[in-house]
Amino acid sequence: MIVNALTRECLGLVAGTSLSGARVALELDAVIARRKARPRTCVSDNGTELTSMAILKWAKATGVVR
Repeated sequence: MIVNALTRECLGLVAGTSLSGARVALELDAVIARRKARPRTCVSDNGTELTSMAILKWAKATGVVR
């Protein structure tokens, strides 16, 4: 689930038993494309898919601070 921390709006929701970091990065890119804006920061629960190299590379490429 991707949630705007200020408004609590659900920006994205993907159901699955195991999501890879690459899949999470794709979903984050989709949210950015729909909203035509990227977040300044990204806060996560530090699950393995959210601390993977794919997410670290995504954050660096997009300029989003983790």
